[in-house]
Amino acid sequence: MAKVLFTVGYEGFDIGSFIAHLKSNNINCLLDVREIPLSRKQGFSKTGLAQRLKQQKIRYVHFKDLGSPKSIRKKLELTQDYSTFFDKIEKYLASKKESIETAYDYVINNTSCLMCFERLAATCHRKVVAIKIKERDGNGLQIKNI
Repeated sequence: MAKVLFTVGYEGFDIGSFIAHLKSNNINCLLDVREIPLSRKQGFSKTGLAQRLKQQKIRYVHFKDLGSPKSIRKKLELTQDYSTFFDKIEKYLASKKESIETAYDYVINNTSCLMCFERLAATCHRKVVAIKIKERDGNGLQIKNI
């Protein structure tokens, strides 16, 4: 059976329900793909999130290089042009092969989930990160947004 890479956005979750959601999907490794892992939502900044996940036996790994650069995010905020946003993310990630490879290793050896803020993967750069990891796999890796 093909391996699954999960993705999730924490928008709309509180920390308790977020962790319960991960556990209900048997996630044991969370790959944070925010460039800056800070949040106004309590419990979702890097240190606090990593501590809460560790208590639940879920590994936390931050991939700054796989985050959406501020310049690209700001342009999207101004234009709402998702087509250009995803093109720029695609080009940016093409230069991050080492980070994609490291993330792929976590995916192959764990039940992993990419995390960013946006609830819908369709409007989040994490869908492009997931596609890059899937391309690296070549063995039918499935992507499931939860």
